[in-house]
Amino acid sequence: MSTAITFSEYGAPELLRLSDVATPQPGPGQVRIRVRAAAVNPIDVRIRAGIMQGFFPVEFPHVPGWDVAGVVDEAGEGAGFAVGDEVFGVASAGGYSEYALLDHPVAKPQGLSFETAAGMITVGEAAYRGLQHLGAEAGRTLLVHGAGGSVGTIAVQLAVARGITVIGTAAEQDLERLGGLGATAVRYGEGWVERVKAAAPDGVDFVFDASGAGVLADSVALVGDAGRVITIADPSFAQYGVRFTGMDPEDRFPEALPQLADLIVAGRLDVPVWRAYPLAEAATAHADIEARRNQGKIVLLP
Repeated sequence: MSTAITFSEYGAPELLRLSDVATPQPGPGQVRIRVRAAAVNPIDVRIRAGIMQGFFPVEFPHVPGWDVAGVVDEAGEGAGFAVGDEVFGVASAGGYSEYALLDHPVAKPQGLSFETAAGMITVGEAAYRGLQHLGAEAGRTLLVHGAGGSVGTIAVQLAVARGITVIGTAAEQDLERLGGLGATAVRYGEGWVERVKAAAPDGVDFVFDASGAGVLADSVALVGDAGRVITIADPSFAQYGVRFTGMDPEDRFPEALPQLADLIVAGRLDVPVWRAYPLAEAATAHADIEARRNQGKIVLLP
C-alpha cells in the first residue's frame, strides 16, 4: 500500500483526503515512479468540483492529477528506462500520490527541478499546441487572453522567441511582469477591445484564448476570421466558429515536452513555481487556485 489524495464525491476542496491506496504495478512499456512532485492544475479543481462531469466523469474514490516528475522505481518490459532514472510526464492514473505509472516518460535533464518539470507539463504543451494550431509566424501580431496565467505566460514567451509581436490581456498585478517577457500588456475586463486596438494600431492577426472569460465574439470581430482564433478554455467556442483544442488526444503535441525542458534549462523559458505544498495539503492548493491567489504553478510534494 501507499498514500494518495482521493475524493469520494464532487464538491469543495475539503473533500480531498490523504488515503491508503494500492501501489500501482507497471505493465509492459510502463514505468512506475516514486513521485517527487505533482502539479496542481485548474482542470483538477474543476473535475473535483464536478464542473467537468460531461467531459471527465470519474469513478469514486478518485485520485486527481496527471502531471508528475520523479525517479523510476520499477520498469516494465520494454519501457526504455531503468530504476533510478529521473523522468517526468503524464500519469496514466492519478498523480497526487506517492507512486504513479507513466506510459510515455520523458527523461528529465540535469538542471531541471522536479517541481518545474511537473509544473510545466500540461500548461507547456497547451501553450505550444495553441501556437502550432494557429500557425502564427514571425512578423505577425498575436493577442493572448489570460496572458498572466500559466499557459498564457508560456505562450507569450514562446511567441516572442519566434519573432511574433504579442499583446497580452491580464490582471493589473501581472502587467509589469508580462512587459518584462516582451509582450505589450493591457488590462483585461471591460474596455479591453479598445485598449488592444490602441496597443496594436496595425491590427491583430491571431488570438489565443487561455482565459475562457467570454472574449470570443469580440476576438473574432477583432481579427475578422474565426479561423484565426483558438481557445483552450471557452466551452461556447462552437457558437462563434472558433476551434477548441485540448479534448482530443490526437490534437496534442507530446514532442513539445523535451523541447520545453531544454528551453527551461537553457534559461530561455521561465515556468515559475509559486508554492510547493506537502501532499497532505492538496485542499489548500485547490483553494488557492479557486481564489486565484497563485502567481505561478502550485505543486505537491509526496
